[in-house]
Amino acid sequence: MPTAVQVRRAGGPEVLEVAEVEIGAPGPGELLVDVAAAGVNYIDTYQRAGLYPVPLPYILGLEGAGTVVAVGSDVRGFDEGDRVAWQGVPGSYAQRALVPADSSVHVPDGVSDQMAAAVPLQGITAHYLVTSTYPVKEGETILVHAAAGGVGLLLIQLAKARGARVIGTVSTAEKEALAREAGADEVIRYDQVNFADATRKLTDGEGVHVVYDGVGKSTVDGSLASLRKRGLLALFGASSGPVPPIDPQLLNKAGSVYLTRPNSDDYVQTRAELEWRIGELFAAMADDSLKVRIGATYQLTDARQAHEDLQARKTAGKVLLIP
Repeated sequence: MPTAVQVRRAGGPEVLEVAEVEIGAPGPGELLVDVAAAGVNYIDTYQRAGLYPVPLPYILGLEGAGTVVAVGSDVRGFDEGDRVAWQGVPGSYAQRALVPADSSVHVPDGVSDQMAAAVPLQGITAHYLVTSTYPVKEGETILVHAAAGGVGLLLIQLAKARGARVIGTVSTAEKEALAREAGADEVIRYDQVNFADATRKLTDGEGVHVVYDGVGKSTVDGSLASLRKRGLLALFGASSGPVPPIDPQLLNKAGSVYLTRPNSDDYVQTRAELEWRIGELFAAMADDSLKVRIGATYQLTDARQAHEDLQARKTAGKVLLIP
């Protein structure tokens, strides 16, 4: 039987269990896939910890890439041997996974399995943030937190391609170098200075048009203070912890600013939208205009270590599990 990473009780990384599981044959609308790589994301840690409750027990992981080994009876457009990628599909931390065909996309030539597994969730997140949540325009200035993280490095590149000036925040010299390599115009070491004050200084006191904040609790106040009048805070994650309730008067005092908490489900509502977003990402990867950095790979059996390193901010770029 294939190996998978299970969660039987909510808790820290220690609750991750490696076990043999019965996957079964694909049902209607499903693909059975040999998983080549599974993406590790902060949402996995939220589910594992019980912050986002999931019925127990379950197999962790929401994205990956691999090769189709069997096809459900009513599936069209996919065949055995096809390389596919997916996001938002529970059970991806496994050697084999059942993946809805509607959630799968073909991986084009020129994009490796590991690269394909690195972008469905984080790449689509970065794509909808700069194209839909706040459509970045040429000449605007944006602030990206955790700029050397998986989403951060993609956000920098996608925003620069749209003509923006990008300010990033990081915590180490190594991560500063990575953010600058990705195209960040300015990088703030938030471990050394107050990032809101530094952002105001870099924008001649005006503030930025948008802040993309996946950190949450420890950055939200400074993010609001970094916005220009009528700017927007896109709070898309909470790696430092959940954000407490926000008094609307804080948005007033910050300059009639806007606050949104987007999620992927609302920005990938149709098959056409999924194919548009992932298609643009894969095309940019294939022609090398979008560079995806895989910061760390772990064996499937080392999922606990992957979670510990991710939450300790020891990683930069995308983290993958290799079955």
